Parts: sequence; structure tokens; C-alpha cells
Amino acid sequence: MKNIKPIIIIAFGLILTSCVQEVHLKTITFKVDMSSIEAPEYVGVRGNFTDNSWNETILLKDQNNDGIYEGTLSKETAVNQIQFKFVNNNDEYELKDSNNRKISFEYKPETILYQAVFNDPKEKITKN
Repeated sequence: MKNIKPIIIIAFGLILTSCVQEVHLKTITFKVDMSSIEAPEYVGVRGNFTDNSWNETILLKDQNNDGIYEGTLSKETAVNQIQFKFVNNNDEYELKDSNNRKISFEYKPETILYQAVFNDPKEKITKN
């Protein structure tokens, strides 16, 4: 009985360390068409992937004044999915009373282009 205790402790330790998932780099470019919104300001994305989940806005920019705001986020993570919504004026969420937008990940490094229209649940996801 005395020799079994160390074996159980070692086995338990191996189980715990084998459950840790490896992180992979996820690079997501968000593009949202705001052309149907009158005078959009402080356009961004909020979700469960920021350090201050759902309270931090990642601002997007319209560099060429075409009404499409965009920005890129890169993060090392082991999660298999993120949820988010686009926001206008830093806190006006789109798709009120609707499900969050989602991106599911594969267990590998990924580069993703996510394109949408503000307040329209349709999306286009391109993965490389």
C-alpha cells in the first residue's frame, strides 16, 4: 500500500499536464460595412476575447473612406471559438436581441478574414 501512493500521485500529475492545450496564433481581420449607418463614430468590435471581456472595444478604422471599417487582431490562444458583436459610438451594439457573432477555430495557427454588414447577421469568413 505504501508504494501505491506515489504511483497514484505521478499518474494524476501526468493526466493534469496532458490536458493542457497548446496555444496557436490566430490572426483575425474584421471588416464591417457601416455605409447604411448615418455618421458612424468609434466603430469597433467587442467580445469575449479581450482582456476585459465585453467591456473593451477594439476600434476599427475606415482608412479609405469607403464606409468599411477594418482592423486586425492577433492573439495566441487555445480556445476553439470566440463570440463578439460590432459596436458603433463605442457602446451601441448591433443585432440587439440576437445571438452573438461567432468564429470557430481549428487546432492550428490561422489567418481569418471576417466580413459583415453592421446589423445584418450574414457573414463571410475566409480562412487561410
